[in-house]
Amino acid sequence: MYNPDLPGALPADPSRLQWLRETLHEHAHRYHVLDAPTMPDAEYDRLFRELQAIETEQPELLTPDSPTQRVGAPPLAAFASVRHAVPMLSIRTETDAQASGAHNFDARVRRELELTDDAPAVDYVAEPKFDGLAMNLRYVQGRLVQAATRGDGESGEDVTQNIRTIGQIPLRLDTSAPGALPAPPLLEVRGEVYMGRADFEALNERQRAAGQKTFVNPRNAAAGAVRQLDPAIAAQRPLSFYAYGLGELTLAQAGGPAFASHHGLLQALKNWGFPVSGLVTIASGATQLVAYYEAIARQRDALPFDIDGVVYKVNSLALQQRMGFVTREPRWAVAHKFPAQEQLTTVLSIDVQVGRTGKLTPVVKLAPVFVGGVTVTNATLHNEDEARRKDVRVGDTVVVRRAGDVIPEVVFVLPEKRLPDAMLFTMPAQCPVCGSAAVREEGEADHRCSGGLFCSAQRKQAILHFAQRRAVEVEGLGDKLVDQLVDGGIIRTLPDLYRLGLSSLVALDRMADKSAQNIVDALQQSKQTTLPRFLFGLGIRHVGEATAKALAGHFGSLDAIMDAPLEQLQAVSDVGPVVAHSLRTFFDQPHNREVVAQLRACGLRWQEGAPLARPPTPLSGKTLVITGTLPTLSRDQAKDLIEAAGGKVAGSVSKKTHYLLAGAEAGSKLDKARELGVVVLDEDALKELLDGRA
Repeated sequence: MYNPDLPGALPADPSRLQWLRETLHEHAHRYHVLDAPTMPDAEYDRLFRELQAIETEQPELLTPDSPTQRVGAPPLAAFASVRHAVPMLSIRTETDAQASGAHNFDARVRRELELTDDAPAVDYVAEPKFDGLAMNLRYVQGRLVQAATRGDGESGEDVTQNIRTIGQIPLRLDTSAPGALPAPPLLEVRGEVYMGRADFEALNERQRAAGQKTFVNPRNAAAGAVRQLDPAIAAQRPLSFYAYGLGELTLAQAGGPAFASHHGLLQALKNWGFPVSGLVTIASGATQLVAYYEAIARQRDALPFDIDGVVYKVNSLALQQRMGFVTREPRWAVAHKFPAQEQLTTVLSIDVQVGRTGKLTPVVKLAPVFVGGVTVTNATLHNEDEARRKDVRVGDTVVVRRAGDVIPEVVFVLPEKRLPDAMLFTMPAQCPVCGSAAVREEGEADHRCSGGLFCSAQRKQAILHFAQRRAVEVEGLGDKLVDQLVDGGIIRTLPDLYRLGLSSLVALDRMADKSAQNIVDALQQSKQTTLPRFLFGLGIRHVGEATAKALAGHFGSLDAIMDAPLEQLQAVSDVGPVVAHSLRTFFDQPHNREVVAQLRACGLRWQEGAPLARPPTPLSGKTLVITGTLPTLSRDQAKDLIEAAGGKVAGSVSKKTHYLLAGAEAGSKLDKARELGVVVLDEDALKELLDGRA
């Protein structure tokens, strides 16, 4: 088989040549037209280079329809076709993802310009290589009249109405800004439409919530938004734009803008109101190109948008014109790529990890692969639905992506390489750490371990929740101390807290005798608590402070709550089917009951009795929201007063809100309440309600 890395290689296998062309055509179509890529960029580039090397070695095999002779892909038939006055050509890719790649380009430029070794360094414009959708914006007399995609480089798609929805793109040139040139009769601005990472993640979250397909990557999402037939839908997709060059330009007869450098024309675009990346700079010679490449590579993961390399362009437009073009690309520019952040590998197994809040997450164990500068062996699938949607199975060949410090993820599977006996992934019925039931509540995507008090994976979170101020309150027991106690094997369950001795605490790092005694005293004081605080401290899912108070008031004792069937639980004012089911699941686990029994044996006490029959109050069944700063009451004090009077405190204003308690500097919640016609109270009005005077 032909090996492009070996000089004087044997003639190409015709079947291999045909396969390369068909494969590259298919995946270019998927990438550019369907916006549904099924091959990582690194793999596509590798196959493209192989085909390019064959045709260079044996030019008689080159055909006009070869993928190496194309810039992109034909436009979608659903949009009107636009013929580009100046072709939108791609630029050469420098695949040497090391500093030497910049030296290679500078050496080629100097050879083309016939510069001697002692000639001055060439000035370049260096800029990020955005991973978005190339766009041509046409302005006539300073007004936007047309926007077109690159398409095949010669013709693109008319997406004017969708592009008008992008706020960063000026509908008319701003010629009033300081330094702005007069608007040319005709100007074509070229740049990149992209979607920021945060916007992309938010969009995919909305897609998941609506039960719709998620997008593969920000570029895919941006392309899908630009190609929406309905501009109203496109307007809902958060798109951005950076300008980086010109297409057709007609100057007024009596003068007009004339540019000597690429950097100068970028400054003109900025003055006219176009966004130009702040990362663009002038670099002199190969040394400064290398410094820029390395600096941007270090920033890459922290940038708010995706890039896959940097672009170098000869700054002088006169030198650009002198160097000219070769077939499909300018000689005076190059894209210097970073190491690929997507690669192919195989799935060795699918394990389930338990987070500190009990969430069960499928994690794919991978054959080690080098992605984005690190060796990747694990990738997350988030939840069972995600695993099913991507249909990842043991033995599959998958595309893996890594961006920054984010846990690598499986982008998609190559089903044609699947083993015949590959089994569908199913979430286990029990927690893999402690064996408790794994539950998935209605309307939720995640499975969770129900053994919060018992599961070692949730140990730290359970202890911190139990010891917080609104629960049993163990003063001085914070994150760092809990880390030492758990990591050192001193505490394994909640009751172990109350078995701590002074000697075991003093032995810890940075723990003096007085500090240790304070912890022992705080533990002793916390033993005298209330039933609502204890119940809330158990960390039962969906059981907050208000629900714990409602349960304690309704049943009067912990045993009654632990043994209550679903129907009785749902009879409590603040308990619905979801909360009732969560309570039953928790107390049906024998180890949770054992932890409660041990806590009681350690001396935790609270007052119990028959449920109190309370007469209706003005706040019975009422929902209140608190906002702003009250004159005399803290927010917690106001909340306690409201709940004691039978009311419920919610976090946000909705149609179900009865009152908004507003203090000084009330913000958006007050506006929302007025919009919905919710009654607004101040502190005095609340007290009148509580006293029965209103």
